[in-house]
Amino acid sequence: MTASSQARNTASRAADSKPLEYLARGGFIAYGVIHLLIAWLALQIAFGTSSGEGDQSGALTELAAKPLGKTMVVIAIIGMIGLAIWQAFEAAIGESGEQDRAALAERFISGCRTIMYLYFAFIGIKVLSGSNASSGDSSQKSASTLMDNSAGRFFIGLVGVVVVGVGVGLAIYGIKKKFEKHLNMQQMDAKVRKTVERLGMAGYTAKGIAYTISGVLVVIAAVKYDPEKARGLDAALKTLATAPYGPWLLGLIALGIAAFGIYCFFQSRYRKV
Repeated sequence: MTASSQARNTASRAADSKPLEYLARGGFIAYGVIHLLIAWLALQIAFGTSSGEGDQSGALTELAAKPLGKTMVVIAIIGMIGLAIWQAFEAAIGESGEQDRAALAERFISGCRTIMYLYFAFIGIKVLSGSNASSGDSSQKSASTLMDNSAGRFFIGLVGVVVVGVGVGLAIYGIKKKFEKHLNMQQMDAKVRKTVERLGMAGYTAKGIAYTISGVLVVIAAVKYDPEKARGLDAALKTLATAPYGPWLLGLIALGIAAFGIYCFFQSRYRKV
């Protein structure tokens, strides 16, 4: 047996551990709570009752302000780290089965998810430390620095195009119900299966629309040298709220994001881990 095979087998045994499975499933619950809070913030933005951040940092800041909120943020951080560790194993060894191009693409996506979950955990740590945890401020500052030269503006524009691609991909992922391949659908009765299908479709489609708008704004920011538009999800939600019929459209997106949050609770039970 080669050293790489031994390392893979060791990683596989670690990935099959029950504690890691429970940690990952708990992480889905935390991920769902974060999305429910984002949905609530989006509704407030839609109808002009909030000036806070409508993104992950705003959600965790909102959570920290509640009774026992900081304890909940600590739990969310642990959950995000658990999801990151699980996805890191997925990226390193992949799921069981043939390692074809689709499997390699899935491993790459798992690597991206690892970074995303770790970023959420980092935001949570910043919220607990009392420092400025605003994702929008951070994105705007980085964009402003990069836009000082043409190469930086090109890079920002490229990032925007990638985000648009991610948004379109998420919407297609939801509409085609591709998320079902990661769930133990055979364990659900007909009623639960239908509920999960509807929540997943609505959730992924809403997230896809929000990310697509975010990406378009980033591209506009690069073209027009306007770092304020490069504030990610927060800018997308607030821009949509000012458009004709925007509050109602944003309200629908908020409901979709809430649907994704509830879908995450079902993932905690039925996700293949």
